[in-house]
Amino acid sequence: MQSPKKYLAHKGWHQTAIIALIGGMYVFGSWVLNFDSVNGFIGVPKAFAWLGIYFKPTAHSVQYLPKIWQKLIQTVLLAISSTVVAAVVSIFVALLGSKVTGINSFVQMIVRGVASFFRNIPLVAWSMILLFSFKQSDFTGFLALLLMSIGYLIRAFMEIIEDEASETMLALKATGASYFQVIFQAVLPQILPSILSWILYMIENNVRDATLVGILTGTGIGFLFDIYYKSFRFDAAGMTVLAIIVVVIALETISNQIRRVIL
Repeated sequence: MQSPKKYLAHKGWHQTAIIALIGGMYVFGSWVLNFDSVNGFIGVPKAFAWLGIYFKPTAHSVQYLPKIWQKLIQTVLLAISSTVVAAVVSIFVALLGSKVTGINSFVQMIVRGVASFFRNIPLVAWSMILLFSFKQSDFTGFLALLLMSIGYLIRAFMEIIEDEASETMLALKATGASYFQVIFQAVLPQILPSILSWILYMIENNVRDATLVGILTGTGIGFLFDIYYKSFRFDAAGMTVLAIIVVVIALETISNQIRRVIL
């Protein structure tokens, strides 16, 4: 048996090696990219000072608020609709892919592979891929958020089913209940609070991501921010960012209140 001193020394060596590896990767990456770390860190305060001067909303930028709120509402509705559709699709697919409720191992393997595929493609990549087929439109943004959400929610719902419903499934099967009776009268009601919590989380996440998607797909609040920024209307761009922050915080507050009620 290894002594405590040798164990701690061995563990410390591993930690030192990991830190050295990370440091070496940073130095190598800075060298390849020709990045001056010292000037970069020194420039951070100047960058924030520049933002404070030029991106500060002014009395003049108030005139942009109606357009900003219109696009924000459009973005929030896009995030909510894509999340709800993804949740409906994901719950039924997750039932097929779960080890507890799945039909057979082959279907489970297919479902897990599909979920992994959708989840591992970044949102930006989805937006760019779909942009070639559907051009700049709300539908392109909807599909990008939908596909990414499906990947995450299928995996999350399968884990919820396996963690929370396995004992219920076995108990009701032993009483002679049919598969659909167990699913719709026991499994789904039992996991519903956790599912709703995940849906709320994805809505929050998709509202933030929809801003980036809008820049790429030419829709929503992201596209409006891009227009203001590229036309050097920095006060309007700052007002847009401020409105986004307010909406995100409000949604998170509402989401937390709902979670306290359902959980």
